[in-house]
Amino acid sequence: EGSRGPMRSRFLSLRVRPAGVRARRLAQAAATAHGGLWDGVLPGVTLLVEWPEGAEAPTDYWLSNLPAGTPIAELVRLAKIRWRIEHDYRELKHGLGLDHFEGRSWAGWHHHVTLVTAAHAFLTEQRLAPKADTADSPSTRSWTPSKTC
Repeated sequence: EGSRGPMRSRFLSLRVRPAGVRARRLAQAAATAHGGLWDGVLPGVTLLVEWPEGAEAPTDYWLSNLPAGTPIAELVRLAKIRWRIEHDYRELKHGLGLDHFEGRSWAGWHHHVTLVTAAHAFLTEQRLAPKADTADSPSTRSWTPSKTC
């Protein structure tokens, strides 16, 4: 499901072992960090490939260290969720002022980021909340009656 409705593409999922010096060093460091000796075998990962219909070759590739039995639909969902992350980051920067902080202290920056994050959480909750059907809902009233003592 994309921003313009349902999307379609073709995907392939394969278990592979990444090659290269960096992959070997990471696997060795992980084994050492967990108190074991590295046996020289690189761990398997899932390669997800997108090859849209009509394209000459695949257009996108992702490597995942999720368990081998992860359904391909879940792999595709997680790979495509990047749009949501980029959209939220853009909203944080441009709509809520994440990049407007001009202070010089750690505490000031921390307060600014905390308030921006709280505002973003509130807006996200409002966007995802079910819409009220009644005119008396607190979210649709334009006024609140005052309480008399």
